[in-house]
Amino acid sequence: MGVARVLVVDDDRALRDAVSRALRLEGYETVDAADGAQALAAVDEHRPDAVVLDLGLPVVDGLTVCQVLRTRGDQTPILVLTARHEVSDRVRGLDAGADDFMSKPFALEELLARLRALLRRTTPPVEEVGVDDTLHLADLRVSPGQRRVWRGEREIDLTKTEFDLLELLVFNAGIVLDRSTIHDRIWGYDFGPESKNLTVYMGYLRAKTEAGGEPRLLHTVRGVGYVAREP
Repeated sequence: MGVARVLVVDDDRALRDAVSRALRLEGYETVDAADGAQALAAVDEHRPDAVVLDLGLPVVDGLTVCQVLRTRGDQTPILVLTARHEVSDRVRGLDAGADDFMSKPFALEELLARLRALLRRTTPPVEEVGVDDTLHLADLRVSPGQRRVWRGEREIDLTKTEFDLLELLVFNAGIVLDRSTIHDRIWGYDFGPESKNLTVYMGYLRAKTEAGGEPRLLHTVRGVGYVAREP
């Protein structure tokens, strides 16, 4: 992968310029947009490798931008920014298809770290993708090479983060992974014990993998973390 291109979307010009400048100093290419309509047009025109997206946008809001991109099948990593701190806002952003979430004000160093973590997960290293690399757990099949998942004959549509989390758990089937380990492997840093991100994503995965009434494969180990195991 060459130089990564990041789309920065915020109606606050000073903040948008500051984030773009910091990204360029880190070696990224940047594209800017001031509202949701411009953001959608910029995705089509510039095909960014990641999007830093404010939720409180004019014309088309950030949640709608997320939803439109995901409905199109566009899995570009999205780091959402918001001035609101309520858990409900975070959940709505994740529901809309965001991969990560930061509340304003934030430290540029943390934003850069989270963006690096998202981009690391964009394309798996070639040596890790085999011709027949499918993981199996009961009737669940996970193909890292194709980034596809099936439960029996039913294919399951997952976001990038959901797939990465399921792959990690199934690859380590039978092993209890603590929350900090999962945070580090999936997001590249530990959110801390108060974070709801992992709980939210586990809820998504359970709903999708059990949508046909199948037995549960993803289990909570109270006080420790999560484990994938056969019923």
